[in-house]
Amino acid sequence: QEQLVESGGGSVQAGESLRLSCVVSKDLYSKRFIFWWRQAPGKEREGVANIWTGTGNHDDAINYAATVKGRFEITKDGSKNTVFLQMNSLSPDDTAMYYCAAARHEGWIPKFFLTNIGYWGQGTQVTVSS
Repeated sequence: QEQLVESGGGSVQAGESLRLSCVVSKDLYSKRFIFWWRQAPGKEREGVANIWTGTGNHDDAINYAATVKGRFEITKDGSKNTVFLQMNSLSPDDTAMYYCAAARHEGWIPKFFLTNIGYWGQGTQVTVSS
């Protein structure tokens, strides 16, 4: 069964760090992009980062939104079918529900379009106070 399960959210002070984890089912962890999205109250869902789970060295196998580039890092552990999001220098603007998501199909689909997503996790809340 295709599924994604997030963990690691919580409440922190501005400037602190959090690490989110997403355990991806074997069927989904295969030659496709896994994404992190977030949605703050009253705002649209925003693509944060994504990573290619296939093999090979590609320049754009990892992508970030401009709002998090340089502060967030996405990584993967293929032995555990897990994708991580290390979030550093957090600010109140990063407060949101964070969702792990998988591309609709296998293949090179790196763009942050909601229509590219076929599977969502349940989300994990991140709250950053000033």
